[in-house]
Amino acid sequence: MVTTDVLVVGGGPAGLAAAIELRRLGVPDVLVVDREPEAGGVPRHCAHTGYGVRDLRRVMGGPAYARHYRQAASAAGAVVRTQTTLTDWVGPWSGDSGPVQATLTSPTGIEAVQASAVLLATGCRERPRAARLVPGSRPAGVLTTGELQQRVYLHGERLTGRAIVVGAEHVSFSAMLTLAHAGADVVALVTEQRRHQSLAAFQLGARLIWRVPVWTETTVIEILGRERVSAVRLHDEQTETDRTVPCDMVVFSADWIPDSEQARLAGARMDPGSRGPIVDTALLTSLPRLFAAGNLVHAAETADIAALSGRHAARQMARFLATPADAASEPRTTVPVTVGPPLQWISPSVIRVPGPLPPRGRFVLRSKASRPASHLEVRQDGTLLHRERARLVPGRSVQLAAAWITRINPASGPIHVDAR
Repeated sequence: MVTTDVLVVGGGPAGLAAAIELRRLGVPDVLVVDREPEAGGVPRHCAHTGYGVRDLRRVMGGPAYARHYRQAASAAGAVVRTQTTLTDWVGPWSGDSGPVQATLTSPTGIEAVQASAVLLATGCRERPRAARLVPGSRPAGVLTTGELQQRVYLHGERLTGRAIVVGAEHVSFSAMLTLAHAGADVVALVTEQRRHQSLAAFQLGARLIWRVPVWTETTVIEILGRERVSAVRLHDEQTETDRTVPCDMVVFSADWIPDSEQARLAGARMDPGSRGPIVDTALLTSLPRLFAAGNLVHAAETADIAALSGRHAARQMARFLATPADAASEPRTTVPVTVGPPLQWISPSVIRVPGPLPPRGRFVLRSKASRPASHLEVRQDGTLLHRERARLVPGRSVQLAAAWITRINPASGPIHVDAR
């Protein structure tokens, strides 16, 4: 059996940043397991720049950013094992009575691991065509952005022909650039929303530099083709008309879902809005000794925000490991945080009292509807605790300052956040 102080599941920015911080804080044994052939997460196959601004205070390309974290984790003394997956927890969750035991599976076989604490940093993925219930035939040429980027930047594939990108968020424009680099002709970005959900500069660049339009209020209602995609049928919500657009590829972008299988398998409580595990401001789940960080709890933020989330979790885990066993098992006072429409979810959604502020001193929220000029209002038992301006855009996060949590009353019930 492998024994470690902390088991980190996931070797992306959140997991590697957590491992580095844990070692910096003096935690002796940190084991990171990742199912990919190489650690580093999604940035490994993202050729664009813009990584590292908030966490490393520099601007880097995706592969260089991933390489930085791999090298830093190794230099810090963390053990990183790739092509290794946590496939099971041994028995019912045992974290309340002692170290956690789990099963790891890799090309070398199956082995048991025991850890004093576990961090899940498994990230998120885009929902594929089947999960979005898009009808039609099942031809080749239907991809997600993640699959597209791996094929182009990790395996050097050329992808020629006409392509439709479904979505108009940040990553959708990244998919457009990847297709252009691979030799494809991007016909359009298609979104059901009334406008794109990215930065105005991205949409302007797509139109002026790449000559790629964004078709808003437009839905893909069918994929056509036998062996390979030949066209898509689109429905225009404004005119209530359908049209067929010839293409050779369809790339489904954004529409994120957390990779929460291990959290569900452990029995952690899940957030129906975010579909990730519920965490408190220390990033502790509903199960003792099980923490979660990064895009597993707020899909999908940028890599640097995920890395800072991992650092935050590492600091809380180090404090937990340094706490005497009897004190660590004492009941925690927690206050739930709920949201009202059009807000979809908030993370963290539990406040630990007493406890730390959330990562970066801010909560992360998502909205289902667009409200360019709105206010977020935080109330407890009818008392207004905080109010701030916010611009709500579907698919993009809004941040809520957290200094007000020092004024809550643990006996006054849940906190409720509304957009007005």
